[in-house]
Amino acid sequence: MTGTNSRNSLTRTNSTNSTTHLTTPYQSINTDGTSRAVSVCMLKGGVGKSTIAVNLARQLAAHGHDVLLIDLDPNGHASVGLGFDNHYHDTTESIGDVFFDDADPASIIYETGYEFDLLPSSEDLEQVEREIVVGDVFQPSALLKREVVDPMLDEVYDYVVTDSPAYRSRLTDNALVATTNLVLPLAPGNEAMSGLERTIERQIAPLRKHLNVDVLALVPNMLSERIDHQTQDRKLLERLNSHDSLQDRIPNFARITDWEAVGAGDNELTPGIRDRTSITKAYGERMPLLDYDPDCDQLKCFAELAHIVEAGEVVRHD
Repeated sequence: MTGTNSRNSLTRTNSTNSTTHLTTPYQSINTDGTSRAVSVCMLKGGVGKSTIAVNLARQLAAHGHDVLLIDLDPNGHASVGLGFDNHYHDTTESIGDVFFDDADPASIIYETGYEFDLLPSSEDLEQVEREIVVGDVFQPSALLKREVVDPMLDEVYDYVVTDSPAYRSRLTDNALVATTNLVLPLAPGNEAMSGLERTIERQIAPLRKHLNVDVLALVPNMLSERIDHQTQDRKLLERLNSHDSLQDRIPNFARITDWEAVGAGDNELTPGIRDRTSITKAYGERMPLLDYDPDCDQLKCFAELAHIVEAGEVVRHD
């Protein structure tokens, strides 16, 4: 699949042992339903950030919104997973031109063919990051906000979703400053909670001194095991669901309140985003999950994530 430049579409009307750092409750941002931006981020690789970013953007689009996905990860998984391999490898024009040479952001935004647009990653993003430090010493973390998100949000798009690098960087700071709303994926494993702690300590806490950065959702992702045994899946869900300060950040699809039912072997309980063959195959076919397998049972999770972004918070089911 190749992308079509969307300049015409822009005129549409439409640590495992430590938990001490997780005790400060997050304050939700009140929302009136107007346009907003969100970053999918975690200072740990292999948690499925790009999968969540792509499918969140797709679900928001399916809800009737104009959506822009910005791929700020130098690895370019979201871009490649949507078929934009050529754009990723072509460094003649990238977000660096927008940041430093006053290029129109619309010139590097493309229609994906799946009802949302993409500003793709490129192989030279790491070089762009080095230039950010040198080229904009006064506001090095505000370039994305100033040059892309502010001009596009409301005027062109209802929602902006960014896929951020899995390490602390100027690019990640730019994503958080530009969006201030975060979706944090976690995958099972011994480093799951420590990855969350690192993200809070190194990325979110410093920015909260200056901005109202809000965590919209903590998303257990890539789960595959039963949870009526002491598996890594269960350990992750137990840790998340046992922290009072995190309860309003756990989506309904990952919320567990009846652990007796779990211990009794209730196999109907499959919380979190589960590891499905369709999700892997969708990436291989360069498509969002909704378009590859509209009957996949995990689409309900991505639909709830879209609703959380729309509402500005997790909305509990009665």
